[in-house]
Amino acid sequence: MSTQTFVLPDVGEGLTEAEIVQWRVAPGDEVGVNDVLVEIETAKSLVELPSPFAGTVGDLLAKEGETVEVGAPIITIADPAAAASVVGQSEHGEAKEPDDAGGAVLVGYGSVGEVASRRPKRPAERPVAASVGVVAKPPIRKLARDLGIDLVEVTPSGPAGEVTRDDVMKHASQASVFRNIETPEWSEVREETIPVAAPASAPEAVEGREETIPVKGVRKATASGMVRSAYTAPHVSVWTDVDATRTMELVKRLKASPDFADTKVSPLLIMARAVIWAVRRTPMINAAWIDTDEGAEIRVRHFVNLGIAAATPRGLLVPNIKDAQNLNTRELARALEKLTLTAREGKTSPADQQHGTITITNIGVFGMDAGTPIINPGESGIIAMGAIRQKPWVVDGEVRPRWVTTVSGSFDHRVIDGDGMSRFVADVASVLEEPALLLD
Repeated sequence: MSTQTFVLPDVGEGLTEAEIVQWRVAPGDEVGVNDVLVEIETAKSLVELPSPFAGTVGDLLAKEGETVEVGAPIITIADPAAAASVVGQSEHGEAKEPDDAGGAVLVGYGSVGEVASRRPKRPAERPVAASVGVVAKPPIRKLARDLGIDLVEVTPSGPAGEVTRDDVMKHASQASVFRNIETPEWSEVREETIPVAAPASAPEAVEGREETIPVKGVRKATASGMVRSAYTAPHVSVWTDVDATRTMELVKRLKASPDFADTKVSPLLIMARAVIWAVRRTPMINAAWIDTDEGAEIRVRHFVNLGIAAATPRGLLVPNIKDAQNLNTRELARALEKLTLTAREGKTSPADQQHGTITITNIGVFGMDAGTPIINPGESGIIAMGAIRQKPWVVDGEVRPRWVTTVSGSFDHRVIDGDGMSRFVADVASVLEEPALLLD
């Protein structure tokens, strides 16, 4: 029987390899054009690959967890036309027309055949925490699985007693807050090494005493980008403490407003508005250093693609909100919520992580006060928001309890001088101290 081979396509700009995360089919399954064959992980995102052919699954040429190069064969599918010549005959011996259009090409890589109505049989799900009896839609179950949450432990709030997306995210945020309250037991392993690259002559690890974690996917891309940024852009960091009491009061009012009833509101929203406002006053903070054949140039962007550094189950991602300067407060809140949920679900597309102009990293969610973050490649500034805590603060000559945070940032000194970066951080701090400045 003739077969057709599907090779790993380039699903993103400059993709050279991807990891096979999970096969959605098994040998012998019947598939139609555009039925999902496999889930892969690139350096940017998780992608489901649809079938370019209709027919019977033959061999799976790559294992789950294996990294394969673009153009490498990953699966074979038996040609339905060839199968029809053997089994597709009528009782009079006349050949029948095949049910599916054969030899179709993956959408986006050529002509598209007819989409078959039948779906492939799905392999058994990977082991997850028991959630029998819990009412939740499949996307919610996947979100919980990705976050390592047992749905049995989540309090449902849906009208029919089902677990909603907000329930899962609320449970996840509460778990992260309390994750360090209990002191863990000492591990029997005295040391653990996570190598960047093991030399060919390295001795084998002693079983139980060491663990080797391959560097691939998001971790590989993050490491490459951070090294490139740290060793090409001269980083300078500055920071200042801020009385954010009025920001906290504004957040409380917005949460109570009917206009934001269905939207998550947090201090990060005010921080984002502050950064956009401050960029307009110091445009160089939004510029980029560009090396060309003729020499270097500084490219100033008169728009803000606002990046938000997100810690996800897949690692660090920095998706950005395109043209954030055109959004009002409610629109920006919705965009931040969508960006966060998409990143945590592992559904951030490569396009959403490209062409950022400046980034915010909210290290306060991890209980950190300040830091010296590394600039996202292609940008000239990254600003960090620390934890907001009640501290003694001098107001009109008296010590009072106030909500205090630290605004810190790192900047490319090739593009921005000390006065510019200091003015920018001071502007962000001013808005956190007095959000009414945004009315200008």
